[in-house]
Amino acid sequence: MWDKPDILNSLATMLFAAAFVMIAYGAVHYIVRLPIFPLRELSISNELTHVTRDQVAVITARELRGNFFTLDLERARAAFEKLPWVRNATVRREWPDRLEVALVEQVPVARWDNTGLVNAYGETFTAAFDGKLPQFIGPPGSAQEMVIQYGYFQRTLAAIEQEPVQVQVSPRRAWRLRLASGITLELGRENVEARLNRFVSTYARTIGSLQRRINYVDLRYPNGYAVGIPELAHERVAGANQSSQAKKARHE
Repeated sequence: MWDKPDILNSLATMLFAAAFVMIAYGAVHYIVRLPIFPLRELSISNELTHVTRDQVAVITARELRGNFFTLDLERARAAFEKLPWVRNATVRREWPDRLEVALVEQVPVARWDNTGLVNAYGETFTAAFDGKLPQFIGPPGSAQEMVIQYGYFQRTLAAIEQEPVQVQVSPRRAWRLRLASGITLELGRENVEARLNRFVSTYARTIGSLQRRINYVDLRYPNGYAVGIPELAHERVAGANQSSQAKKARHE
């Protein structure tokens, strides 16, 4: 090989090229890590309702490390998504010294048992919220199904100006609703939509026309439903007492 100058020249050229690439890479790597490319501005590109500027400032101070070139965008994204009200985050660089962050906030649709909240996707999360929300009670993994059913319940009951404030499903998939009016609807496991539609379609000429307080409506009957009226129970007790007193008076 040593007596072949063409091969030697080609090999020398390749070695020089490799050395140049390594030197260039090292120089660039060194330069981008110099403090001459600091991130001077962080911009939130959308309006926020629950996430505060103080929370963003804390994440910025604790989690964001590096300059414009060396900042780990994936780590930065994960850091912002640790905030309780952030569902997902997008982080990107803007030359020469700016970081743009877009935060998608959670939108709560219900409370989950007494431990957290549920968003519109049926995902549970934990955050402080003092607004008015319906309550969901169900086994683990049922939140997404409950969000879908709640939407149906809400739309259907709006026709009679009723509103579900609690939705409960048992491990055996039996549904129960508590309305803002105080009525509890027992819907059972089967034909849930048909049973609720029957209740709504007959409400005006039955329960809606009663001038009494109603505790529950049991819709698990094939051709009708049972209604719990606490006043009737009191009247029966009062009537029984009066009858007993009258018999006693006659005997005396």
